[in-house]
Amino acid sequence: MFHKLDEVEDRFREVEGLLADPAVVNDRQRYLALSREHADLSEIVSIYGRYKKVGEELEGNRELLRDSDPEMREMAREEIPALETEMSALAERLKLLLLPRDPNDEKNVILEIRAGTGGDEAALFAGDLFRMYSRYAEKVGWKVELLSASESDAGGFKEVVALVSGDKVYSRLRFESGTHRVQRVPETEAQGRIHTSACTVAVLPEAEDVDIEINPADLRIDLFRASGAGGQHVNKTESAVRLTHVPTGLVVSCQDEKSQHKNKARAMKVLKARLYDQMQAEQQARQAADRKSQVGSGDRSERIRTYNFPQGRCTDHRIGLTLYKLEQIMQGDLGEVIESLVTHRQAELLAGQEG
Repeated sequence: MFHKLDEVEDRFREVEGLLADPAVVNDRQRYLALSREHADLSEIVSIYGRYKKVGEELEGNRELLRDSDPEMREMAREEIPALETEMSALAERLKLLLLPRDPNDEKNVILEIRAGTGGDEAALFAGDLFRMYSRYAEKVGWKVELLSASESDAGGFKEVVALVSGDKVYSRLRFESGTHRVQRVPETEAQGRIHTSACTVAVLPEAEDVDIEINPADLRIDLFRASGAGGQHVNKTESAVRLTHVPTGLVVSCQDEKSQHKNKARAMKVLKARLYDQMQAEQQARQAADRKSQVGSGDRSERIRTYNFPQGRCTDHRIGLTLYKLEQIMQGDLGEVIESLVTHRQAELLAGQEG
């Protein structure tokens, strides 16, 4: 571990030097990439520095145990347990920081929520899930930008797509992909019977130009008139855009903006994310080992969580976590759920390294 930490320190100093180079400063893309790397490495370097300092203090106190002065020996004896505890905690923290990271961890995400089985109740739950993630994003300082939405007549959404941007969004939301099941009494249910409905959630890392490039010849662009609320604008101009990626058959539509150019830009953002997600899925299929993690599979056909309203219970089936605070969770208090999933994943990676 220490050899790797020394390498991290060397790289940190190298990156610091590069960030001061005028040629790098003028290269915006490279400067941003190095700034992100510098921020990532700085935490490791800071903790490693403290680890070495505590080690020196510990060694000094152990030397004092052989001192002829009884007071010095007693002082050293009293300080050693606290230093050993701190050193052990720092070592564990460093192990976690050195775990391999997903290259997408720093990325923003395209969040897609679709109503599944359950008709109107599923659409209402899709709206509840979107509100839950939006409020969580607000709590942690992220921004949510609605890209497209297909509203249900009864309320909620048949489908809603949004860009969530901020600090390390993908690293926190990546485990939300999958089927979310709800059990509750619908407002329209006169007999008070509990219904079960479901929605699928997809969390796609936002694709940058360096991640994926789309050949314009592979795109079919269709313009059509927007439908739905919008006053005089609706059905007067062909501002809605439908993009079809011919090689894969992927189709993305966007009509929420009055500007054709804005709709096209938003549709392109979603299309790139879906193509990038598809490309990664193909890579993971070729690397079977990457599919072993139950939490990290991202399989959207898998039922990952149940929201049981009569019991006020939220259960994540992948890690056996049950919390009786459903109302707070639906209001965006997702921190405990997300932290538990991240910790579980880290434990799996640590076990894999030690095995």
